[in-house]
Amino acid sequence: MQTSASLPADQFSDLLSRLPSGLDLDALALETKAIERQRKIESGADLLRLALARGPGGLSLSQTAAWASMIGFAEPMSDPAIKFRLDKSADFLAAVTERQLAAKCAGPSLHWKDRFLRISDGTCVSEHGSKRYWRVHAVFDLGRGGFSHLQVTDEHEAEALDRGAAVCGEVRIGDRYFARASRLHAFRQQSENAADFIVRLRWNSFRLQCEDGKSFDLIGHLRHLPVDAEPHEVMLQARQGKREPVLPLRLIILRKPPEATASTHQRLAREASRKQKKLDPRSLVAAEFIILATSLPAEHYPADEVLAAYRLRWQIELAFKRLKSLLHIDRLPTRTPRASRSWLYSHLILALLCDDLSQEFLDSSP
Repeated sequence: MQTSASLPADQFSDLLSRLPSGLDLDALALETKAIERQRKIESGADLLRLALARGPGGLSLSQTAAWASMIGFAEPMSDPAIKFRLDKSADFLAAVTERQLAAKCAGPSLHWKDRFLRISDGTCVSEHGSKRYWRVHAVFDLGRGGFSHLQVTDEHEAEALDRGAAVCGEVRIGDRYFARASRLHAFRQQSENAADFIVRLRWNSFRLQCEDGKSFDLIGHLRHLPVDAEPHEVMLQARQGKREPVLPLRLIILRKPPEATASTHQRLAREASRKQKKLDPRSLVAAEFIILATSLPAEHYPADEVLAAYRLRWQIELAFKRLKSLLHIDRLPTRTPRASRSWLYSHLILALLCDDLSQEFLDSSP
């Protein structure tokens, strides 16, 4: 049966032509030590083709070995020999992914003049028959409709807004997991404060203080807000370490509809019961509100527009669903770290190629 990996040579040449111009796969393979001696696999292009066959091509190690021999671009190899070469290719495939991303430019502004929106998030992929999992960190460019950053780490590496270099004029959006003062400060520093952020908060995400240095009681503030559907704002600072500078924040607070509040209260109660913990009453108060923190000034970016921008986060969730439902990146068959990284990065390379191809269709659409 013909698979997606068994493409004629001319089609693979077309795939290679879609990689960034000037990308020397042979030099990259030598630099990352994926190829040290040109035996069996003689070029970076052949190694990439082998990884794509094993990864998104869906072939087993035995099938990959037989297919490579049948196509004629590699000498006959055993399953362990194929695995050895693919395991060594993880850094090479990661470097190819980085070159693909570096060749992409930011998309146009979606909401505000001279600004463009990007979303940070991550998704987890579990190894077959293991409790260990891998996390794919991503930044999604809303204007271009594709990824601008992808990185594979193990489960010990947390999500952070400063993964993926900040770009001048960018507004990056993140959920509650990205609300850490030190990483938000690092994100701002990357662009010399020329990039901004919008993140959602838990009630205890930050140690907050007023602009005069006095502690700020967020729960007390929430309790005294009027019962209305209007966004409320307050200018604050988030404390970092003792010797670290404070992070200026603009909090935007919107009361949820009663049905949304009731649903959140029920979920919190279920989670507390499952963990056999007492539900913190402060969590119930905070559950009545959507709380955003942003570095955007109120003068040019009204609260309702900031809230609307945050609601676009669902776009990256769709992108992750495409990775899992179309490329099946969640069906990780490997059992070792090096094999898993190689398998995952081969999928990300194909995902970026698909992004480029779909963009061509959009550009030519009537």
